[in-house]
Amino acid sequence: MSASETIPLTASPGITAKGSQWAHVDDAGRLVLPPEMAAKLGLVPGAQLRVEETTNSLRLHRPLNHLAKVYIEPTDACNLECVTCFRNAWDTPMGRMSEATFSAILDDLAQLDPVPTVYFGGIGEPLVHRRTVEWIARAKQIGARVEMITNGAMLNEQRSRALIEAGLDLMWVSIDGATPESYADVRMGAELPTVIANLERFKRLRVLINGNISWHSPKPELGIAFVAMRRNIADLPAVLSLARRLGAMHFSVSNVLPITEDLQDERLYTKALRSLAYIPSSQVPRLSLPKMDFNELTQDALIQAFNSGFSVSYAGNSWGGANDVCNYIENGSMTIGWNGDVSPCWPLMHSHNSYLHGKGRWSHQHIVGNVRERGLLNLWLDPGYVAYRRRVQDFAFPPCTFCGGCDMSVSNQEDCFGNEGPVCGGCLWAQGVIQCP
Repeated sequence: MSASETIPLTASPGITAKGSQWAHVDDAGRLVLPPEMAAKLGLVPGAQLRVEETTNSLRLHRPLNHLAKVYIEPTDACNLECVTCFRNAWDTPMGRMSEATFSAILDDLAQLDPVPTVYFGGIGEPLVHRRTVEWIARAKQIGARVEMITNGAMLNEQRSRALIEAGLDLMWVSIDGATPESYADVRMGAELPTVIANLERFKRLRVLINGNISWHSPKPELGIAFVAMRRNIADLPAVLSLARRLGAMHFSVSNVLPITEDLQDERLYTKALRSLAYIPSSQVPRLSLPKMDFNELTQDALIQAFNSGFSVSYAGNSWGGANDVCNYIENGSMTIGWNGDVSPCWPLMHSHNSYLHGKGRWSHQHIVGNVRERGLLNLWLDPGYVAYRRRVQDFAFPPCTFCGGCDMSVSNQEDCFGNEGPVCGGCLWAQGVIQCP
């Protein structure tokens, strides 16, 4: 179905006074969506999308061929040495993206309509690359929404002004502690007071450069990313307060991926992994909870309810979220390493080690091709890559995240269902345990 086939129910383009959008069924029995929604989700003639029935609704997954977001890694080098970084568990040479590689990416992105969101970030610190800010401005010139993640330590006044003037839409900043001591315990090589001072100046500069409207609609928007561990989870409320004071509009919390043996002791999800029972959702007993104050009187009972093994809905929404769901595939995204290699996701961009159920697990990188040798869209539509995205949406992999009993679970090369690499049964991202902004 195409946007041009859509006929709104009212004189408005399918939108009510409350902002709701309505679809309708035409005389031929076809479901017709509002044109803006169809265009946003890439619903063009011939698009294939998975349909999933829930209790009271239908969930339409993004079409396999809709490229909506491109992650670009300017460099895998960094100015810090964080205990949680992939680079502590690999022996890979550092590199920086060339102008020729970025130009090849940008030229291909400019041919797409709509232009996908461009996200600058990978394993390294984007601001280490001297051309990142320039590239952000160029991505904005072709009509892309542009996002970036940084540790904030290099966000001096000159770079802050340049990022704001470049038109950056959203800047994520990683802050893993609320005190200088707890912050330094994770992010060695930077000081929390310096990062806070940088962000306070950034907040002021948004107003000075963009005008007073920035108070109500600040650009770039600010997001705070927090990696939760035993050593810092008590700091989370204070980091949330800090984020509000800094004017953050987004906050993302992830568990830690134990890339070293010592980090296994920092996990906060041991029981959560065991609760990922491999049985059909229709056979899991359901528990429906209302909105309720979370305080000394209710917290013990609610915690036990959430950990009861039931499928919990809270005020009509799923509490635990979906299992076996890859947000990289669902978001219609691809990742591009600093050398131009294309991978399906961040975890497959670089080979790395981690620990699952007390055993080392080696995740081999998976490269679809290189943007300098094949065009970006050619790579996206590669039959093998499309087939992989379909397999991940169906999630036809064994439950390694809560089983982990066989020798096949120690890498992503093959699994006991007969799948060949990359296999995703042991991926903590797909179970909502690890998440990247």
